[in-house]
Amino acid sequence: MKKKIGIIGSGVVAKILGTGFLKHGYDVMLGSRDLSKLDEWKSANAGAKTGSFSDAANFGEIVVLAVSGRHASSALKLIGADNLNGKTIIDTTNPISEEAPENGVLRFFTNLDQSLMEILQKEVPGADFVKAFNSVGSAYMVDPKFEITPSMFICGNNADAKKDVRSILEDFGWEVEDMGMAESARSIEPLCMLWCIPGFLEGRWSHAFKLLKA
Repeated sequence: MKKKIGIIGSGVVAKILGTGFLKHGYDVMLGSRDLSKLDEWKSANAGAKTGSFSDAANFGEIVVLAVSGRHASSALKLIGADNLNGKTIIDTTNPISEEAPENGVLRFFTNLDQSLMEILQKEVPGADFVKAFNSVGSAYMVDPKFEITPSMFICGNNADAKKDVRSILEDFGWEVEDMGMAESARSIEPLCMLWCIPGFLEGRWSHAFKLLKA
């Protein structure tokens, strides 16, 4: 199992996942355009490493893309496609636009005919993107505490990459539901909209999805 993780991003999702990977025995580097944003996180996590986006991408056997969906493409361009060839990229992003939600429903800058992950996969064809972590709040991404094991929906074109991501998710306490190829991100990304509605309308943010099977 690949144990070196490079995380692209310095926000809440990147830091929570970084701490989670360290807790579960992975070797982790967070990458940021501004390393000062990671000083506190690094000092609080023994063994943590920080660097530029390119540093983190080169360090990781698996790369986690944990930036705003609006900045995902530019982050990958900064790294360079050649530095990502052959890498599994866990895509946590959602294509949330800058417009305000409408009656609790987020607005996306994509449509149902093309997901953000498909766009990124075409921009970096030598990498293997796997959608994950996009349909739950950051507080529940690692070791989620619910009465039953919640479901994490994933998709991607490479079976070996999905196997690696499945192993990580199971380490983190999730039941994994593989929804198939990259086109399935068209349905997985909008789960973010559904997840956020109770939060925007009622202030309820402590939930996750579960796929029930007969």
